[in-house]
Amino acid sequence: MAPLRICLVAAEVTPFAKAGGLADVVAALARHLDRAGHEVRLVMPLYGRMRELPFKDTGTDLELRVGERHYQARVRLTDLPDSNVAVRCIDAPDLYGGEALYRGDEEDAFRFAALTKAAFEVCQREGFAPDVMHAHDWHTALAPLYLRTAYEWDQLFANTRSVLTIHNLAYQGKFPAHMTTALGLDDRRDLLHQEHLDEGYFSFMETGILYATAISTVSHTYSHQIQGEEYGEGLEGLLRARADHLIGIPNGIDVDEWDPASDPHLPAHYDASDLSGKRECKRALFERFGLATEDLDVPVLGCVSRLTPQKGFELVPDALPVLLHREDLRFVILGSGEDRYESYFHWLQETFPTKVGFWRGYDEPLSHLIEAGSDLFLMPSRFEPCGLNQMYSLRYGTLPIVRRTGGLADTVEPIEPGAGTGTGIVFDDFSSHALLGALEHAISLYRQPDLFLRIQRNAMERDFSWENQIGAYEDLFRRLPEL
Repeated sequence: MAPLRICLVAAEVTPFAKAGGLADVVAALARHLDRAGHEVRLVMPLYGRMRELPFKDTGTDLELRVGERHYQARVRLTDLPDSNVAVRCIDAPDLYGGEALYRGDEEDAFRFAALTKAAFEVCQREGFAPDVMHAHDWHTALAPLYLRTAYEWDQLFANTRSVLTIHNLAYQGKFPAHMTTALGLDDRRDLLHQEHLDEGYFSFMETGILYATAISTVSHTYSHQIQGEEYGEGLEGLLRARADHLIGIPNGIDVDEWDPASDPHLPAHYDASDLSGKRECKRALFERFGLATEDLDVPVLGCVSRLTPQKGFELVPDALPVLLHREDLRFVILGSGEDRYESYFHWLQETFPTKVGFWRGYDEPLSHLIEAGSDLFLMPSRFEPCGLNQMYSLRYGTLPIVRRTGGLADTVEPIEPGAGTGTGIVFDDFSSHALLGALEHAISLYRQPDLFLRIQRNAMERDFSWENQIGAYEDLFRRLPEL
């Protein structure tokens, strides 16, 4: 079959700018579509933090019009590592000149509407007629509307179809209804969600869901959950109405970057046939957090996460300290987020200085060391569209403790001790009691070395590589003309 022409547009792309898993997924998707032989354009902002990167100046200037605002931009190129993809970075200091990816105010509406228009403008300047305009999350969710309105006149896009991938429905890009005027959407106001306009707001995400040729999200379970009230974030009715155009495609992981047999961030390597190197990683992890290394046989519970309510950390105070008082257990966590959670983990570290280590912020090498040096990995999420860390954990023989939701339900198989099957500990109720029970079960398994080793090997044999997942995107893209 002929290769596809695909334009991806996103607010984040690893390794250039990252606030969460969105950046990893977009980079991996672009890379593996390229490896599959497709022609890929990837468009993102050039943030202030990216200024030191090597760029090639294309000589292409853009004038981006968002309502009555005009922004001057320059298109610069940089290479996406391990691929032939040249990333089109939109250099517009008035929009993206600061260090922060997101401002968290109404200016973000202009910043990302302009980015979305820039993707179309780049295609026009390069004469690139995409088969697929692929928007990611709310930031670029106006792309389907623009395709049907602002750029409908251009025959370059006559055969272009749109896909909106929902990475996290909790973030929708909601703005006051009066901003439709400032954003230049008044002549298309009848195409927006009328009831919500009457209620005083409109949403980028909602608009994308209305007009995308197809909508994808990042796990099978999450694609069904968001059609219900508990996880639908107010959009469940619209998603049910578009259910025939909604598909769940689980994320993959980069098995070259996340490989305990070759990971450059680790002091020792290991694989499923010989896990002895994992003990050396454990020792290095203890040293990094200043924990005593005399006894490496104690279970280590690791966590790498944004510290937000979504991740289920409100369950921890009534569960984890009970075990830390009662058991010889170590807990290490890397992350940042809401002050209340950061303060809590600082307190936990001060209360259990020989058992708990907390590193505020993000550190890529340390995240790899936590995955390798821990025995267990904590993900008690309230909801989780897909999740990546549970898949990293499985690959590193670090058994995940997860709640049965979203992508966690799709990727972690409950352990059956009698049969020696499964890959992790799964609990159902969103409660501290359920989490405590899961933690107790995990420690009990750890104290059965032969069984624990068997489960570790089960986990490490699972294949969540992008090579296995990319075909689902190709199938979706090729079906778009029929939808």
